[in-house]
Amino acid sequence: MDAVARLWPVGPATAISVAAGETRVEHLIAEPGIHDYAIEIGAGGRMDFHVLNAGAGYGRIAVDVTLHDGAHFEFGGVQVGGGEQTLEIVTTVRHIEPNATSRQVVRSVLGGQATGSYLGKVAVSRDAQKTDSVQSVKAMLLDRTATANAKPELEIYADDVKCAHGATVGELDKQAMFYLASRGLPPAEAQTLLLRAFVAEVFAGVEAQDVLEAAALGALERLS
Repeated sequence: MDAVARLWPVGPATAISVAAGETRVEHLIAEPGIHDYAIEIGAGGRMDFHVLNAGAGYGRIAVDVTLHDGAHFEFGGVQVGGGEQTLEIVTTVRHIEPNATSRQVVRSVLGGQATGSYLGKVAVSRDAQKTDSVQSVKAMLLDRTATANAKPELEIYADDVKCAHGATVGELDKQAMFYLASRGLPPAEAQTLLLRAFVAEVFAGVEAQDVLEAAALGALERLS
């Protein structure tokens, strides 16, 4: 709590506006602290936002998005924590007009006594018919003392929509670890290889893929 208290009060959110028909691509390798974003995407616009939350201590990334007619929001987040880290990704995606789409993919890898949380709300207004929204949330616990929290939430007031969400928490596949060990791979390298595959889909094909994957790999190796 002391680490959190030192970060308050929080300054204003970083505002990002994507004009109608435009595309914007952003990525964030978060330092410890609180990172707030307020994003508005105009009609037919698109924003891709990919983040890595792996800073020491407390790290929170909060994103509030408003989607207009036919807009699209793509979000990918990876959290990697060990020791006593507390990591949070909080998203609110507001579909306020028809035909907008959103996709969120979040993967967390947690060891030691770390806590990783995802709180994601998709709000679909009465006028936002033909909304299509997906939330996919998975966490991997390396120790029984680590904690993963996942709360994808849907608030839907329109009746012609497609909204799906899923959340799972698991552990490393022991059979896969055994197989890699039988091929001569040391346990630490085998673990890193499996964890790298676990988070790979989040950054696959994105503009800053190499930078994000390298930073994520460094964080994963520190857990081994």
